Amino acid sequence: MQGDPAGTTSNRPSRNSGGHGTGEDETVTRTTIPSWPRRGLGALLGCATALVGALYFLVVGAALGPFLLCPRTRSGALEILVAGARRLVGLERVRRSAFFGDLFPEHYPEHYKVSDQKILRYLAIRSCTGLLCGVVIGLLVFGGVLAGVLTTGVVRGTLGWDELLTQILLGGVLLFLDVQGLSSLAALDARIARECFGPSERELLRRRIDELATSRAAVVEAVDAERRRIERDLHDGVQQRLVALAMLIGRARRGRDPEQADALLLQAHEESQGVLTELREAAWRVYPSALDSLGLEEAIGGVAERCSIPLRTRFDVDAPLPRPVETAAYFVVSESVTNAAKHSSASAISVAVALDGVRLTVRVEDDGTGGANETGSGLTGLRSRVAALDGVLHVHSPLGGPTIVTAELPCA
Repeated sequence: MQGDPAGTTSNRPSRNSGGHGTGEDETVTRTTIPSWPRRGLGALLGCATALVGALYFLVVGAALGPFLLCPRTRSGALEILVAGARRLVGLERVRRSAFFGDLFPEHYPEHYKVSDQKILRYLAIRSCTGLLCGVVIGLLVFGGVLAGVLTTGVVRGTLGWDELLTQILLGGVLLFLDVQGLSSLAALDARIARECFGPSERELLRRRIDELATSRAAVVEAVDAERRRIERDLHDGVQQRLVALAMLIGRARRGRDPEQADALLLQAHEESQGVLTELREAAWRVYPSALDSLGLEEAIGGVAERCSIPLRTRFDVDAPLPRPVETAAYFVVSESVTNAAKHSSASAISVAVALDGVRLTVRVEDDGTGGANETGSGLTGLRSRVAALDGVLHVHSPLGGPTIVTAELPCA
């Protein structure tokens, strides 16, 4: 049946890390919608296949009826019935692809096994809607014949004006109902095809575009929030301590008492050490250099060294990780540990990093009071960072604890 197709003919985009194609040929998508004559021919063919499906249920179903009623032979008879129904449903899939441009992913059935019940349900509904579509098309053709007869009567002058207006009014109403009926049946045909065969490639591509647009906006917002946080840390922390250091050195230079000057210089030296420590902490929050030189495990070890709460780590990764994945995993651990140390009143934190095939799982758990705010800037930024890599961040933090932050990051 005609109408908006569930998909279009397209080259499949690759699903590599980050969801982007690696070459120009992999990202080109043809979005040509089949022409109206082609879809009309597909609708007529759908009426014929619906008749075949109805006859199949009538003949084969009647022949297998006694065996379906008997418990001993029910499974075998049902297997025979479903085997034929799958072939007919396969023809419907080919029809949708050839005449309506629906291109269902070839890999989709591997992850989405269509059950026998769904196959029979689809074929039954498709047979009913196809036959109903045939009736509507027949009425439309019959209306066209009547319009021709009416035109002939007008030309010959055998039809009065009152009768002509009445016929035009009735014909317009019937034409409107026919068109609406065909449109509704076309939408139903496309919808039951999606339910049976899964989302078309066009729909999957549209979802992917929506996800990328959302994640891009979230990443931009997270980067802006991170910049504001860095500016605030430098202004309120390092800058203020540098001002205090400058004042101590100035007092020491202006002082006339050597002992007082020595005391001020000693205080300035201690202040400079504190400034260096705070500046180093700010630099680690921006980007840990240990990730480049030592790797993720050592960078997480640095988080454990700086944490004021006992932190236990488990690192089960036996393969190299992509740099963006390492960075995201580090910030998940760093931000989660920092939040636990500041707000949860926890006495212990555990971090587990494990690589399972092509998916890295990062799990941070603390025994604090729970109630973490998932809409806060910290967790929102982490969720955006993880989503940018097609990952998922889960936060479980009931009141009373514990708080568990789990990030799943694809590595392929």
